[in-house]
Amino acid sequence: MDRHIRTTDDVLTLLDGLFAPGADRWTAGAAGWWDDFYADRARPVPFFADKPDEHLAAWLDAGRITGRRALDLGCGPGRNARHLAARGFEVDAVDLSPAAVAWARERTDTAAVRYLCGNAFDLMGTELTGPYDLIHDSGCFHHLPPHRRISHLALLERLLAPGGHFTLTCFASGAMGSELPDAELYRTGALHGGLAYTAQSLRAIFRGLTELELRPMRDEPADSPYFGEPFLWTAVFRREP
Repeated sequence: MDRHIRTTDDVLTLLDGLFAPGADRWTAGAAGWWDDFYADRARPVPFFADKPDEHLAAWLDAGRITGRRALDLGCGPGRNARHLAARGFEVDAVDLSPAAVAWARERTDTAAVRYLCGNAFDLMGTELTGPYDLIHDSGCFHHLPPHRRISHLALLERLLAPGGHFTLTCFASGAMGSELPDAELYRTGALHGGLAYTAQSLRAIFRGLTELELRPMRDEPADSPYFGEPFLWTAVFRREP
């Protein structure tokens, strides 16, 4: 008989286990899947390009996001982390995949970025201490199961500085990602490649923050210095002082 549930973390871990092992893209156990994903660096994957997200670059260029410390969640090969460092931030960049982190380190020639390999939720309070003036999530959020939104919001609550900004890039409903209701994901035991979000659902989930911008990502041409794909949402939120 197993009767060990007594904390929220225990419940979240239990819910993690309701998904098939092959569906895991968010715990430390998913590192191998992501390593395979990053193994062929020549694959035509849009975000393998060494370019920052267009909305992140635009807000930085306009001086509307400022600060000293930034956190890049799901940093992949480090394209946004390096851009933030070039704009004067000290950056903590975290990813589950050792292969992605190794690639990011090869691309990075500044000590202003500290790359960490692991689960950001597990690193809170140890390696990730905050407060961060900016937390950027480009493609991490839509690979979380519904119950791990609680973990994501807890991370923002704990690590984002008052007055700081949260910037997001995620799958847009009707363009990319699974449209299944949350409950159905647990019945199927899979995330079906990632979750699509409507603008209304993003506003509801992040209602504790002030929305500054929420729009489809611009479709950037191949010769643009910025990353932009129209199947994604971009959003900028602020935590009020």
